[in-house]
Amino acid sequence: MSDLKYMKLALENAKAMLGQTGANPVVGCVLVKESRVIGIGSHLKEGEPHAEIHALRMAGELANGSTAYVTLEPCSHTGKTGPCADALVKAGVKKVIVASLDPNPKVAGNGIKRLREAGVSVESGLLEEEATHLNEVFNFAIVQKRPFVTLKAAVSLDGKIATKTTHSKWITSPPAREDVHRLRSEHQGIIVGIETVLKDNPSLTARIPNGRNPVRIIVDSQMRIPLDCNVVNDEEAPIYLFTSAAPAHRAKEAALKEKGVHIFYTTNQEKVDVDEMLATLFSKGITSTLLEAGGTLNAAFLEQQHVQKCILYIAPKLIGGRDARSFFEGIGIETMDQAIPLKWAESSVIGPDLKIVAYPQYENKKT
Repeated sequence: MSDLKYMKLALENAKAMLGQTGANPVVGCVLVKESRVIGIGSHLKEGEPHAEIHALRMAGELANGSTAYVTLEPCSHTGKTGPCADALVKAGVKKVIVASLDPNPKVAGNGIKRLREAGVSVESGLLEEEATHLNEVFNFAIVQKRPFVTLKAAVSLDGKIATKTTHSKWITSPPAREDVHRLRSEHQGIIVGIETVLKDNPSLTARIPNGRNPVRIIVDSQMRIPLDCNVVNDEEAPIYLFTSAAPAHRAKEAALKEKGVHIFYTTNQEKVDVDEMLATLFSKGITSTLLEAGGTLNAAFLEQQHVQKCILYIAPKLIGGRDARSFFEGIGIETMDQAIPLKWAESSVIGPDLKIVAYPQYENKKT
């Protein structure tokens, strides 16, 4: 029972850092000696000491002979910081209990192996499911080499994201919109299509206390983005513009770059290649993205199996109208057996609205 209590404490510390560690996983560590917590640590920021190091520093000499509870396998390689497995051994930790193994090929069992070779007792698998879910973004990105994409949509009970005149402010309540800003703060990037920019002129920032603004990622195949729009001029966060526009737009490209916009061309001359875009984002260190787009771009991502998670805020309202937009459009399917099934994960009520979290279950899954 004590092991469970200490690992839960480590998981709580890891969870508190969601959105703060960049491309790195969230990790918590608790050091215990003679039934007393002597050190607690979390990985706070990419490039800074890992959770084990913070816990060891707190414990000092008391770490000798202690037990470490770590939510993710201690690293065994030298990156921006040294190997945590070696630090635990050097401090004299006698036992390490690990929740989940690290899928990073640079670790992948080597951390546990190094600990055991040094005579440290190691157990793994305690609260593994919870720990794995906590790092779903890192686990996906490090293996697939592309960002984890969460599709977020605010819809009416009949699935509409706007009226037939495209009016959409506001479908959901202030508490639901505040929750969306928290989501933005937890993601490294936010993806929208050019139609969203043209219609709403959004800022795409996390407007909550101590919120962290994501990189604004605009899909704009013909480089229609206005030079006077908010995202280009507010300097609140970087903006990445993905386009397939021909060289005829070089003058506008120069004007956008002068304003600090990062422009990326994909090889498809008619529309932005989503695969190329995601590969580029990963190469720039972006592993988590929030897709807040309209029905057309959402469809492109879903049809190409690039959505890993869906978060829907459903308002108790009926909009109606055959011309009113929905959050998933595209060509559509012909028969029900072609529908994308969703695995329900959780649901909650926020103000008057219903929040649903679900995971697409693609057939013939793309890797």
